Amino acid sequence: MGKPDKAKWTARPAASAAMRYGLALVSVAVSSGLAQLLLYFHLPLAFNALALSAIALTFWYGGMKPGILAAVLSALVRSYVFDPDINSISRVLYDLIFLVFALLMTGVTRARGELEARVAERTGELTRASEDLKLEIVERKRAEAELRASEAYLAEAQRLSHTGSWASTPAMGEIRFFSEECYRVLGFDPHGGLPRYETFFNRIHPDDQAKVMEALETAGREKAEFELDYRIIHPGGEIRDIRAVGHPVFSPSGDLVEFVGTVIDVTDRKRAEEERERLREAQADLAHINRVTAMGELSASLAHEVNQPIAAAVTDANTCLRWLTRDRPDLEEARQAASRTVKDATRAAEIITRIRSAFKKGSVERALVDVNQVIQEMIMLLRRETMRNSVSVRTELAPDLPQVMGDRVQLQQVLMNLMINGIEAMKDVDGPRELAVKSRRAEDEQLMVSVSDTGVGLPAQQADQIFDAFFTTKPDGTGMGLRISRSIVESHGGRLWTAGNSPRGASFHLTLPSGAETHE
Repeated sequence: MGKPDKAKWTARPAASAAMRYGLALVSVAVSSGLAQLLLYFHLPLAFNALALSAIALTFWYGGMKPGILAAVLSALVRSYVFDPDINSISRVLYDLIFLVFALLMTGVTRARGELEARVAERTGELTRASEDLKLEIVERKRAEAELRASEAYLAEAQRLSHTGSWASTPAMGEIRFFSEECYRVLGFDPHGGLPRYETFFNRIHPDDQAKVMEALETAGREKAEFELDYRIIHPGGEIRDIRAVGHPVFSPSGDLVEFVGTVIDVTDRKRAEEERERLREAQADLAHINRVTAMGELSASLAHEVNQPIAAAVTDANTCLRWLTRDRPDLEEARQAASRTVKDATRAAEIITRIRSAFKKGSVERALVDVNQVIQEMIMLLRRETMRNSVSVRTELAPDLPQVMGDRVQLQQVLMNLMINGIEAMKDVDGPRELAVKSRRAEDEQLMVSVSDTGVGLPAQQADQIFDAFFTTKPDGTGMGLRISRSIVESHGGRLWTAGNSPRGASFHLTLPSGAETHE
């Protein structure tokens, strides 16, 4: 690629030189031909005038050297073609004329070249200046576009945050600048121009004007920043809460020039804070009500849970007395009754301990529990109740069930509540009275225990309320048994729900995670 370019550039000057020198030859030849033609018509001095024209033309378009060549050729042609017989003095005179004319044209050509060089240099300078100006215009347009975009972003940010910017000289009572959002926040029309300082001050709520005036005077006197809250009244009468922040601007000599700052519409924020304060007060009242309710639930829970072992202890104690007051006391039966009394009293104490620990939010100590064993214990404990109410108990307990991690006493409470509810639901039923207790494996490594009865069933319109606190269908019920049972099951990570039986009765089902799953 290099050699062809070099040949091209070297060929161009050669071609240009040939054209310039050819111009000298052609111009002189044309002059000679025209002179011959004019001589044919007997016109005087034809060649001299044409030769001078050819010399001038060659100097002007061909340059200095081709012009000199044209002068020499013209002198030779004149001497040997048109005036061969002229004397030496005339020949020298004519040659001198051609030489002087050539010298004049040399100066003219040199001046023309210098002028063209200066014109070319000036043209180059103007071209470069034009290019620089174009670049500057492009840069300025880009800067203006960026500035407009920045102003648009700033205006949008101010609109979203309800923040306006301003500049003023309070000492002179002059407002110098308001942003678009500042007009809106303070309730002025942006098309109406900057408001007068007095007009703005009159918009401030009368109760806040003295405070604002004092803050501005202090900031101007101390040349310090200020921050203040005040209310402003919009033309429609709406009152808005404003927070203003000002910063002093100083001249190089240290004189205070003006204050610049922001105004923020904090009306919504202030109302939200007031609403949060009202909410906190409502939450405090609700917390107080919850504490009172918790105390009531605790009292009802104590009454409900402790009532069963205490009633059983009283029954066992009376039984013990009957065995001892017979004509022939049966000491063994009395001993067994007294032993059951001790167990019932111990159970009541354990229930109270569990409730107290739950009330104190203490951690409950849990261990692996055999659910089937707990079911058997509750069936044995409630044997007298089932016999007294002619209830048969049927069990379907799956063997090799995994143990669950839980509180044994609390799980006993749940099973006892469900079984007693089933027994009491069958007290007034004519027909078979059967309490079925089943255990089996459920999905997701869980155990399911079901307690079913053939009693009166669940109230159709109130089935969803039986787990609510203080809701009961029994004349002497507290409405806490099922509520407490569900809470205990859920605290163990399980679930308690109910379903109707066909043709009559109800079933309660509970699931508990196995001990292995709990450990994981």
